[in-house]
Amino acid sequence: MDRTFDRSGLEVLSTEECWRFLESHHIGRLAVSIAGEPEVFPINYLVDDHTIVYLTSEGTKLAATLLGTAVALEIDSVDPMFHTGWSVVVRAHAEEIDHLDDLMAVQELPLRPWGPGDKRRYVRLVPTEVSGRRIVSPADGVVAG
Repeated sequence: MDRTFDRSGLEVLSTEECWRFLESHHIGRLAVSIAGEPEVFPINYLVDDHTIVYLTSEGTKLAATLLGTAVALEIDSVDPMFHTGWSVVVRAHAEEIDHLDDLMAVQELPLRPWGPGDKRRYVRLVPTEVSGRRIVSPADGVVAG
């Protein structure tokens, strides 16, 4: 398979590779904007039919959802010893899952909150763009996986 590199020399991940990383990892950082101010929150999530689902409670993350602002999710992995790593960014719009049939379906997912608090509100990120980059070791072309 031919690899593609961006102008800075990072390998461009295919959409399929990005989804594989998203499906195999479950912790990311959710970026939202409220009143013109950026906020970033760690979340645990699951992939559900090429969307991202997470649980939250009342607060900034839910407010961003209800306001209909664009959000982004970023996941990554690095190997500091070999100077390799990868990053995937999902740009999306967020929507609260509140229809009974949809709620019943996501409640069957193995998604449980990791942090404290009463997190009962399900949110779905519907991607508008999924992209990723990988740092290839200059020494021998080894890539992180």
